[in-house]
Order: sequence, then C-alpha cells, then structure tokens
Amino acid sequence: MPHAPTPDSPLQIDTSHPVLVTGATGYVAGWVIHRLLTAGVTVHGTVRNPADEAKLAPLRTMAAGLPGQLKFFRADLMDAEAFGEAMDGCRTVFHTASPFRLDVRDAQRDLIEPAREGTRHVLTTANRTPSVQRVVLTSSCAAIYGDNADVAAAPGGVLTEAIWNTTSSPTHSPYSYSKTVAERTAWEIASAQTRWTLVVVNPCLVLGPAIGGEATSESFTLMRQFGDGRMQAGVPDFGMGVVDVRDLAEAHVRAAYLPQAAGRYIVAGHNSSLPEIARALLPRFAAYPVPRRILPKWLIWLVAPLADRSMTRRIVSRNVGYAWAADNRKSREELGLTYRPLEVSVQDMFQQMIDTGRLPSR
Repeated sequence: MPHAPTPDSPLQIDTSHPVLVTGATGYVAGWVIHRLLTAGVTVHGTVRNPADEAKLAPLRTMAAGLPGQLKFFRADLMDAEAFGEAMDGCRTVFHTASPFRLDVRDAQRDLIEPAREGTRHVLTTANRTPSVQRVVLTSSCAAIYGDNADVAAAPGGVLTEAIWNTTSSPTHSPYSYSKTVAERTAWEIASAQTRWTLVVVNPCLVLGPAIGGEATSESFTLMRQFGDGRMQAGVPDFGMGVVDVRDLAEAHVRAAYLPQAAGRYIVAGHNSSLPEIARALLPRFAAYPVPRRILPKWLIWLVAPLADRSMTRRIVSRNVGYAWAADNRKSREELGLTYRPLEVSVQDMFQQMIDTGRLPSR
C-alpha cells in the first residue's frame, strides 16, 4: 500500500519546476493554486481571457502574499493547440477546467463537448510535452454513479472507485454523463502511453468558502437557496456526499506529489443529504429562513419540474428518499487525507456569502 505523509514525514513538494492548473479562476482551482503557492511552486494558470482583471483580481491578491509565483496564460477548452505554451516546462498538470452547470439548453454543446474535448486537448498536449510526468484530473463522483438509486444498487449499497456511471445520458443527468465521458477519455489517452501517469480525483458535492469570496459554481447557487427563503418550506430527502473545497485541494496536491498515488480517488468527507446540510447551518444561522422540514417525495415529484427545468420527475424518482454512501478509505489511507466537519464547511461558506453581500446580513 502506498505510504501517505505523516507529521513526521511531510509531503515533499517539488518547487524546481512549474505546474499547470487549467481553469485557474474556478472554485476548486483557486484553492489548488493557493496550496501550491503556499509551498513555493510556480503556477501556470490558464484562463479564457487574461485581460479580464476583475476576474483575475482575487487570485492576484491571494498570490501577492505567498512565496510561489502565478502566471496567467490564455486557453480555451475547445482549442486543441491552446495549452502548449502554458504547459511548456511543467512536470505536473492539474486539469480542473470543466463546465459545471445543471440547467443548460444544449447539453451536448454546453457540457459534454467542452468536458470531453477539453480533456482530450489537455492530455494530448501532455503527450507532446516532454517535461510532463503526472496529470491530475478533476473528475467527479458523478463519473461513478448517476442517481442515488445507483448507490442503492452498488455492492453493499456503497460506492467505490471500481464503479462507473452507466445510467446517465445526454438527456438524463447530462452533467454526470459529461464527467463520465471526460474521465473515460482521459484513461484511454493515458493508457496509450507510458511517459506520464494519470491520477484522478473524484469529489462529491463541493462546499466551503471561495478564494476572494466569489465563485460561479452551482454549489453557491445551492447554498444561497438555503438562506434566501426559496427553501423555507422545506427540502427533499436528497442524499449526497459533501467535501470541503480546501480538503479537495489538498487531495489534488497529494495526488500530484505522492509518487505512489495511482488510479481513482473518491474524495468525500461526509455521506450527507440536503436536510443534514440544513441542520449543520442552523446552530449559527437560525435567524435565516434555513429549511427545517423535509418535504414529501410525492410533492417534490409533482412540483419540481415546474420550479426547476433541470429537476425532472425521473431525477426525483431515482434520487429523493435514497441514501448516499461512498467509501473514502482509499483517499484517507493512500493520500493521508483528513476531512473537516460538515458544520465547518457549510458555516464557513454561508458566512462568506453574508460577508460578501451574496446573502443579507441579519
């Protein structure tokens, strides 16, 4: 079994070569970059528009106080030649860039193609870049399961890294399908060569504060609904895993720098649910309209498609009322991860949204 770092043998991070982080302005990427800069690494971050100073400002502010260096490069997921300059000289590539949107008009155009072709373009560029030795891909537990009914059907009712999502499609849970095809593409490309190794991180729902207080992740859309009254009547009993974004960033860095790290890693701190997230908020934020009731499944089935186009009745049928469970032992034993309490993640995130004006102060 690979040996994880301990307090007596800390993680050894190579600072002699730059690393590439795609999608540098993303929610997860921000904390990955923070961890790398804290260790003194030079980070090449790709963004769609390096001239958008407003978008880059939180990263620039964060980087100014840390020992590493941050350099920005222009790149678009759909451009096969976009990543060469940014990757030049890098030993490690963190491919975090991928669209995370649930309500889309054209799933093929907006989710599936960018996820799959972006992964193909980054990894084929790694094939052409002699310095690259390891690629860490941000996949998702969505590439392991499609609906909570799939969790119930898993051996022992628990997800493991050996399982693949076989139930999502371009018309049913297209985001999950996009993550599945993107990860399969990555393994196909990696298995066709022997110079660099691929390690895949499979997180569940990511919560916690964002670098600079701003993020466009769907996680913030969900958390806002816990505090703005839209969920005041109650929430469905919808099971899900939760991981703190800071723990997820640490998982990426350990996947990159532990020589023995290999394969897929479920990164999930808690087998949780929407009602449990609400209960974790209440001790500090009882003045807000945090939901206190669980809505019956029949009611969710009836009204959900009217309130949210992405919440189809098939999704309600196959998810509400099902528990979510995953085995995170591989991440704990091989990467040496420890996970923050759920209360810390959700309360830190909610408080940041208040501090930045995304939720009113009470």
